[in-house]
Amino acid sequence: MAAHSRRHFLKAATVGGVSAAMALSTTAASDPILGLIFPPANTPVPPEARRMYPSGVQFLATGVGLERMTPEGYDRVVDKIVPAAQMLAAQGAKAIDVMGTSLTFYKGAAFNEKLKASVTKATGLPSTTMSTGIIEGLKAVGGHRLAVATAYNEEVSHRLRVFLEESGFEVLVVKGMGIERFEDRPPVTQDELMEFSAGVWQSAPNADALVISCGALKTLDLLAPLEQRCKVPVISSMPHALWAGVRLLGLSGRAPGFGTLLSRET
Repeated sequence: MAAHSRRHFLKAATVGGVSAAMALSTTAASDPILGLIFPPANTPVPPEARRMYPSGVQFLATGVGLERMTPEGYDRVVDKIVPAAQMLAAQGAKAIDVMGTSLTFYKGAAFNEKLKASVTKATGLPSTTMSTGIIEGLKAVGGHRLAVATAYNEEVSHRLRVFLEESGFEVLVVKGMGIERFEDRPPVTQDELMEFSAGVWQSAPNADALVISCGALKTLDLLAPLEQRCKVPVISSMPHALWAGVRLLGLSGRAPGFGTLLSRET
């Protein structure tokens, strides 16, 4: 691999009215690019991506303009996913990761698979989704009986239950924070998210894994502490979607220090 650049920058490009941002810090120009499609518009590459994978991969991000985390909100933007993937492919992405958990599970497991197939057909690239990252993460740690903490309202949380059950898991409990727009409430603090997630697990102590669903929740630094507290593996949206995405590029996905799965030798 070529010597890594230490230059930090955020590069924006616009193709067909869709904005994309590239994060290349500590990467080499020859490193493969993972294209990330986020629900909100103008979403930058999340800091978790570079913290987990400081070298070996570049990230290119775009968004489809979701305004509310509701089925009606998803319906308004879902048709923008494939064009966004085509734009990322045109800009050099070698794999596509659709980074909205609820945007990809809200119509069920078959819809999630169809979405991946549509992205791959349109771009010729391997693809995954945030929902698939959760499923693959749970399978990798042997989770089956689940306690599920979400950011969502009751309807969207119920749809996640359906998706997980369709995917072969037993859902013991699902509890949401009732959020439809993060702008409508104070920021979710790490302490708040820690206590909420641990409380969900405590309501189903027979669960063998804890899921935290919503890519906007900052879970990376909570994975190890929650696992220590709850004594079960924790799988969450952003970290494990990134894990699934970089594996499409031939990387191991390992990110030591961030919970059971990400720390595992492959």
